Amino acid sequence: MSERTECAGIAALSICEALLLAMKDLQVLPEHEVIGVLRDAAAFHENADGTGTDAEGHHAAASLIHQIIANGNPVRKS
Repeated sequence: MSERTECAGIAALSICEALLLAMKDLQVLPEHEVIGVLRDAAAFHENADGTGTDAEGHHAAASLIHQIIANGNPVRKS
């Protein structure tokens, strides 16, 4: 993965996390719905077809999402 692609992925993750937190804070989505969104995203990666690097990337993404669900937001908890 190129450095630019990796930076884009980190930026996208940060933006999505901020949006989910904002929706929760503004009571647009309750916490259980935010968790549902994360579980749906993890399920997509767990069920994605792929081989080699693609499969490894999907597995790593699902694992990361599950860690986010388990640990919550380490910076801010409400």
